[in-house]
Amino acid sequence: MIMLFRNAFLAASKQFVEKDLEVSVAGRSFLITGANSGIGKATAMAIAKRGGTVHMVCRNKDKAEEARADIVKETGNKEVYVHILDLSETKKVWEFAEAFKRKYKALNVLINNAGSIMSQRDVNVEGLEKSFAVNVLGVYILTKSLIPLLEKSADPRVITVSSGGMLVQKLRIGNLQSDRGRYDGTMVYAQHKRQQVVMTEQLAKTHTNIHFSVMHPGWVDTPAVANAMPDFHRSMKDSLRTPEQGADTVVWLAVSEAAAKNPSGRFYQDRKMVSTHLPLAWTHSSPLEEQKLVSLRELGTSLPINTDIKTGLSISSLF
Repeated sequence: MIMLFRNAFLAASKQFVEKDLEVSVAGRSFLITGANSGIGKATAMAIAKRGGTVHMVCRNKDKAEEARADIVKETGNKEVYVHILDLSETKKVWEFAEAFKRKYKALNVLINNAGSIMSQRDVNVEGLEKSFAVNVLGVYILTKSLIPLLEKSADPRVITVSSGGMLVQKLRIGNLQSDRGRYDGTMVYAQHKRQQVVMTEQLAKTHTNIHFSVMHPGWVDTPAVANAMPDFHRSMKDSLRTPEQGADTVVWLAVSEAAAKNPSGRFYQDRKMVSTHLPLAWTHSSPLEEQKLVSLRELGTSLPINTDIKTGLSISSLF
């Protein structure tokens, strides 16, 4: 798990089976969050090249339309659609998912790629810590809301882009809003990535006809890394993976038959299942804590929200 940079990818890629990605996904639809740059755009490009219908979910309309134009020009695939959504506004996430289900008859693959890392604690209009809203609650609401559509579609899959940073974090149910102690944006982000891993494992147990997976892309040269960690980016730029290398396992999980043959709910790096804990790690959590993370009714006792995605979303009463 410590092999995160470009050279490690080049070494791992020698074991890749090329025919795994020599596939057509024409007729299959893919929804990708954060698809206008970095890993998300590279994923959208790769899927469009293989004939898939791509739904780009992005926050910035101008950047999204520019990225769409690039994808269509390079691939010749015009089945690429832009949807504007700020994942930090959880009510709008639910509203978007409900509207998407009404408009489209199928969704084969959901790729939760968008993420947020903050230098200091901030809250959204609903009173939720912003990065938690994007990285965890937004991902959860989008996934849960779209599950009925995925379940009606052929070979449904959900892939979430996590981070190896979660290996240094134990699930903290009691501090999901990061309002206790000093706010360290990097560690908060790592905690959210641990939560994504646990969420994936739990959803896979409940929704057995959907293939769930979560992955670590390695250190990738993306705008997000450059903006969040400028010193690290400057010093390590020549060693970082390209967006295409970072997206490789996402694409493999999304389109290959080989990936679907693996058990659901697992964590991947460079097309291989890997452990979610370091050897002798202290990061294991109790089954009860893990179950609470993915039960909105249970989360009412540990999150400062009152949420029911079946009837709508009402965010209220910060603890």
